[in-house]
Amino acid sequence: MKAVKGQSGITYIEILIVVGIVSVLSLVALPSIRLALQRQDEVELRRALREIRTALDEYKKGADQKIFEPEEEDSYGYPPDLETLVKGVETKEKKKLRFLRRIPVDPLTGKAEWGMRSYQDKPDSKRWGGENVYDVYSLSERKAIDGSRYRDW
Repeated sequence: MKAVKGQSGITYIEILIVVGIVSVLSLVALPSIRLALQRQDEVELRRALREIRTALDEYKKGADQKIFEPEEEDSYGYPPDLETLVKGVETKEKKKLRFLRRIPVDPLTGKAEWGMRSYQDKPDSKRWGGENVYDVYSLSERKAIDGSRYRDW
């Protein structure tokens, strides 16, 4: 075919230049996207920890106010496990009192599994004594944006 006078096309060099520019722009945007995704995971982790810790506090308050009797006397008013917060307890008025609909999923591990501490454990303990659940933490080994470990939150 003969080229028509005044007609132009895209050359191979022009395509390479455009692909190069798009590649550089995507490499610049990638760290920003990763940071935004990590920030979102951190927000979800804070929400899940707050939800569980609020449920633990409500259980403790109910036990202290004698709304129900804790399963074990030496539990210091804390639940024996996280499932108790979901299953609920029976009040003195024979009503079921639940503290969580379900155990939240840890956004960093993708599982509804949490590290737990009992009231008798040391504050920085990474092993659960099994007596009761006083506090929870993430089982993730990753570091947060601020450099702290998620399991220390």
